Amino acid sequence: MVISKTPLRASLFGGGTDFKDYWANSRMGYGTVLSAALDMHVYITVNKKFDDKIRVVYSGNELVDSVDEVKHNIIREALKITGISKGIEVIYMADIPLSGAGVGLASSSALAVGVLNALHAYKGEYVTPEILAKEACEIEINRLGQQIGIQDQYAVAYGGFHQYRFYPNGKVSVNPVIGEHNVIETVENNLLMFFTGQTRDSRQILKEQSSTIVDKSGMLDELVEITNRIYSEAFRADRIHMIGERLDYAWQIKKKFATGVSNEVIDEMYFKAKKAGALGGKVLGAGGGGFLLFYVPEENQDSVREALKDYREVTFKIDPQGSNIIFSD
Repeated sequence: MVISKTPLRASLFGGGTDFKDYWANSRMGYGTVLSAALDMHVYITVNKKFDDKIRVVYSGNELVDSVDEVKHNIIREALKITGISKGIEVIYMADIPLSGAGVGLASSSALAVGVLNALHAYKGEYVTPEILAKEACEIEINRLGQQIGIQDQYAVAYGGFHQYRFYPNGKVSVNPVIGEHNVIETVENNLLMFFTGQTRDSRQILKEQSSTIVDKSGMLDELVEITNRIYSEAFRADRIHMIGERLDYAWQIKKKFATGVSNEVIDEMYFKAKKAGALGGKVLGAGGGGFLLFYVPEENQDSVREALKDYREVTFKIDPQGSNIIFSD
């Protein structure tokens, strides 16, 4: 038996610049995001089955004779990539509801990375975070045709708090966020996350965003510049509130990416939080629902919580680890 544990993630800056149509042709020379892994996880258990059948358990329960019969598309393609064709059980659990796709925490990519890690380990193979991320991209983008970027797969594979850069030659650099003493902890403590109560099918938003990348390249260039500036300047004791201010500015840009990124509920939550003392924030993921992340100085946090008391707050810490094997026997 093998069990993998893979974090979810919160993307702070640069979302949209991780789409291939942007970073493969960017005048900036790359796309870049600033992303943090969260102590909320996807767990994959893999076990040898007594017979030659394949059993897959998630919100559904499948028992089939061949890989091609597996209906869960990500797990099916992970089995194919790792060359496992029979006699196995794959069980998927998570710290968020399995029906919680569309909440903006990269649960699909965490599943892809986590199941690949578990299946490789089951075969006695160690694979690097880079390989896990690349194989997850192969599944989600190339095999399943999802119109998404590549930041999520890297963020959940590597974990921690990093700036990722995506280059036209396909290379990805991973640079840890380094701050002055206690600054990272202060930033972590100043980030508050609230659930909008809405989930959404992000495919239409992502389809529109993907189809208009060339037209919006100027805005994406600006997001690259903001991300670079945050990485190089903001993690100092006298500059950390710059994170909140730039989140607010970047959110105004993101709302122009596609119809449905924001809505009345999100706009009202954002207005209330800003009025109560949040410096800035954003919707996590493609938009349209899921979670809102705010940067709020400590002295204003009680006021923001009161303003958003009708919405569920989800507390979190930054998880320093990426996808890892927590049990193998």
